[in-house]
Amino acid sequence: MSVSQPDPPHQVSQRDLRNRSAEIMDGLERGERFAVIRHGRHIGDLMPIRRRRRAVSRAEFAAVSRGMPRLDDEKYREDMDRHADDGLYDPYDRAYGRGEFAEDAQ
Repeated sequence: MSVSQPDPPHQVSQRDLRNRSAEIMDGLERGERFAVIRHGRHIGDLMPIRRRRRAVSRAEFAAVSRGMPRLDDEKYREDMDRHADDGLYDPYDRAYGRGEFAEDAQ
């Protein structure tokens, strides 16, 4: 999967930035980038905010997933059993231990 390089930024002078701000803002909304020049020196960049996508296409997910290592289910379960103690987080065990259920009240 290749990553495309963005187009080189348009150069705008400080005067252009002041006088053509609406036009430049429209360009930013279209995804254009601008290099701001003052007295012939590059002093900064204007670039559009990257929008977050809500979803990834199936093809893109498949392309990225192909490079992922295979998961060994048995090793994963062994690691989970070794490092996570499920008994610490069982709310029923805690409740029974405090006698909160009717069976304990007898």
